[in-house]
Amino acid sequence: MVDAWCSSIHENRSSGAIRSLMRAFRTACHYGDDTGEDAKSKWSTMSSTVFNKIMLFVLKEMDGILRGLLKLPTSGGKKEMIKDMSKTKRWKSNNHLVKSYLGNALHVLNQMTDTEMISFTLRRLRFSSVFLAAFPVLLRKYIKVLLHFWGTGGGALPVVSFLFLRDLCIQLGSDCIDECIRGMYKAYLLNCQFMNASKLQHIQFLGNCFVELLRVDLPNAYQHAFVFIRQLAMILRDAHSSTKTKKSSKKANQSSKEAHNTKGKESFLKVYQWKYIHCLELWTAAICAYSSEPEFRPLAYPLTQIISGAARLVPTARYFPLRLRCIKMLNRIAASTNSFVPVSPLLLDMLEIKELRRPPTGGVGKAIDFRTVLRVSKLTLKTRAFQEACVFSVVEELAEHLAQWSYSVGFFELSSVPVVRLRNFCKSTNVDRFRREIKQIIREIEANSEYTNKKRMTVSFLPNDPAAASFLEDDKNAGVSPLSKYVASLRQRAQQRNDSLKESSILVGQDSSAFGSKITESDEDDDVEDSKGDAVFSSSWLPAGTPKDEESTEEKQQKKKRRKDQQDETAFDEDIVEDFILSSDDEEGSLSDAPSDEEASIKQKPSKAPSKKKGKTHRRKNKKRKQSNQAASSV
Repeated sequence: MVDAWCSSIHENRSSGAIRSLMRAFRTACHYGDDTGEDAKSKWSTMSSTVFNKIMLFVLKEMDGILRGLLKLPTSGGKKEMIKDMSKTKRWKSNNHLVKSYLGNALHVLNQMTDTEMISFTLRRLRFSSVFLAAFPVLLRKYIKVLLHFWGTGGGALPVVSFLFLRDLCIQLGSDCIDECIRGMYKAYLLNCQFMNASKLQHIQFLGNCFVELLRVDLPNAYQHAFVFIRQLAMILRDAHSSTKTKKSSKKANQSSKEAHNTKGKESFLKVYQWKYIHCLELWTAAICAYSSEPEFRPLAYPLTQIISGAARLVPTARYFPLRLRCIKMLNRIAASTNSFVPVSPLLLDMLEIKELRRPPTGGVGKAIDFRTVLRVSKLTLKTRAFQEACVFSVVEELAEHLAQWSYSVGFFELSSVPVVRLRNFCKSTNVDRFRREIKQIIREIEANSEYTNKKRMTVSFLPNDPAAASFLEDDKNAGVSPLSKYVASLRQRAQQRNDSLKESSILVGQDSSAFGSKITESDEDDDVEDSKGDAVFSSSWLPAGTPKDEESTEEKQQKKKRRKDQQDETAFDEDIVEDFILSSDDEEGSLSDAPSDEEASIKQKPSKAPSKKKGKTHRRKNKKRKQSNQAASSV
């Protein structure tokens, strides 16, 4: 019957066959639901073969069929086209088919669990996204489902969901772009609450998608960016005011002191958390991407002020990883907008802590990845690994900052104060490797000063002359200054260090490493993904509530055996991870994990030897058992 409908639709676009197929499609999408339908209906039982045939045909062909019935272009379209079409007779006679197709497909999406099947379904529904302009309720439901898949899906599903959302924003405009921007921002925040090495790539992907969606309507995106950046500024203002209140309330009584301390801690922790820092990085990426656009360039200054205030909020050594992230953001904004940002004071203040001026007393310590931490423990401050990471990071970021202005006519005046403070650090530190590192950057800065001084001796314009902006522009494009070459070598060293940390980290697994390859495959070749979807739908999957074929006993035994082997492998892997954790340094330095005196005494007690009475009893039983066996054999 289904084959007859499909052939009739292919040959003469039979309206009766289309209606019958859509009824079958609705039944297939709701198959297994407790709807109370008549059990004697011809669709009350459906095999997986019939289900797959209906689903594949409708998902592949229905968009073209509906466009042919409505006399629309074969692809694309805008919401104005659908609004004009809604007044015609063709739309009034066929709009129920469009609504049935989109509504039932949305229902079956909520029943699916396989990512490849969901990706295939979304990829086919994406061609019909323009029809959602006529159904606002369905549009909101689709946006909600797509945001969920984009934020939590695996494999190629986040990419397919994002492309669907972007098409909706392009085709429908203001009807959904506001909701999409707010929804993607919230989904991004939900993924940024916690951080480890395995989530770096996924969070970066989500941020890139959000920045790309802003490109659809930059004037509208500016309104959202202004509101969200203002929220960040208000949170920072509350943290600063509570910190000042805490300092000024030292003469108050003890109860008010405790209240102020609790309030101040809660307020600054709202800033010094992953969610807030990732929001700053997200808007930094947006401003850097659209720095040449007149809509986003005015946001660079307030965002710079917020980042600088966040970096100075708690100026302690334990939050140096957070400060370095803020400095990286400031360097990115300065490079993209070609504006000067005073970064060197933030970096040089880090070199004045007492832990960097004397040899480490906490041992070597484990390598620290500043990309995955915001705060370190007190014991980590005294390790050699932390001190090296701090000094090397300060040198790299200071070189990046000065390299942006290494072709400026005022580079000598700009670099004079940093050179003085770097020399003071060389005199005060007792660590030879830090002294060598600082002397190297001082030599590069002085060489660059000589380079710019020789060039500016030949010019006749004043420093405030507009011609100073084009000073050494050709050399800048070629990157021939001493400081530019030095920064290139530092970038290679930093990349090698990050790669070594990624390879040695036990948090990075196969899922995170395969994430990028899956994205590129799905984005390049849709035909390959369609064939994968065909293969998935050719399986024996049915919606929830359908009985599955009973498996043979041999298959069940094989599955149990495989499951047991996997559990053994997992237990072995967990043992390895525990060994790594035990052999590493305790980052927080807490003694709460150590066993108590009672537990230690219990562990030290030797196990009791088996009693002699039990041994005699076992011997008697064995003797009686042997005698009974001999009597039975004789009989």
